[in-house]
Amino acid sequence: MDKLRYGVIGTGWFGEIHIETLSTLPNVDVVGISRRSIEPLKETARKHNIPNIYTDYKELLANEEINAVSITTHFDNHLQPAIDALKAGKHVFLEKPMAKSAAECDEIIKAVRSTDKLFMVGHVCRFDPRVSLAKEAIQQGRIGNIVSMHATRNLPASVGAANLDKISALMGDGIHDTDLMLWFTKSKVKTVYAQTVRVGDFKYPDIGWAMYRFDSGAVGVIESIWSLPDTTAFTIDARMEIIGTKGAIYIDAGNAGLTITDSMGSKKPDTGYWPELFGKRVGALRNELSYFINCIRTGRTPDVITPEESAEAVRVMEAAEESAASGKVVKIVKEF
Repeated sequence: MDKLRYGVIGTGWFGEIHIETLSTLPNVDVVGISRRSIEPLKETARKHNIPNIYTDYKELLANEEINAVSITTHFDNHLQPAIDALKAGKHVFLEKPMAKSAAECDEIIKAVRSTDKLFMVGHVCRFDPRVSLAKEAIQQGRIGNIVSMHATRNLPASVGAANLDKISALMGDGIHDTDLMLWFTKSKVKTVYAQTVRVGDFKYPDIGWAMYRFDSGAVGVIESIWSLPDTTAFTIDARMEIIGTKGAIYIDAGNAGLTITDSMGSKKPDTGYWPELFGKRVGALRNELSYFINCIRTGRTPDVITPEESAEAVRVMEAAEESAASGKVVKIVKEF
């Protein structure tokens, strides 16, 4: 295969980061982008020298030159673009959460199973070397059987203000650590008990905690807070503790390893997920997209994250939100 012809559906903040990352990958040409708002679309195309723009994503999918797409629209608008892209014969990279509900995830999985095109959901944390090395150590049996996990993923209030009318802290960020716990234990969540706290006046609460009982017998707790002071130094305070019968693992993805102090105060910029280095995006997102592109080029089905695993994470977060709303423990019984 010569250069892979690539399209991006949804060119907001994260869609543009996808474009910036893809544009520097070898053997990839971003040749088409789609967004409903024409002026921002024109500006993005001009900035990145992209020849084709579409205000209707279906017109992008009709472009036979395009082999693969990233879908970076809001999560409640994932279902139809994902299904349409697969039906149009495109390889599909869909940002997380996979969809707004487990039922919609199930529909996407059916569409995936009906095509020979490759499909992957973007759970970027699995491609963070700190997390990948932890997974390798667990697979090697170095800490024995996992019995307890606790994860923190906390953000400044400005992030909450920008997002809490669109998605909850649990679904938006808690899904990352929930997915990792499912990945590490290779088991399923049996019961969920969750609580939320409302700090600001948004559609969704700023704070979400959830406790899981896995069918392996392990317990896990996730903490997702989107209301820290905006003077907080770090970009994302992400940490996880994994306790096993023979040892423990501590992942610190919040300590950037770099602090810059200037007239505005001290900040710890992102050095792990998608930092910009010498004009190019590097980090876990680049690792993830490179992996997906290589799967397409070699014809290998992505197995670092499967559609079923992505759907399972949404199903657990759905149960957590149900538990927080009812104040009751929720049992998870459905299997994909």
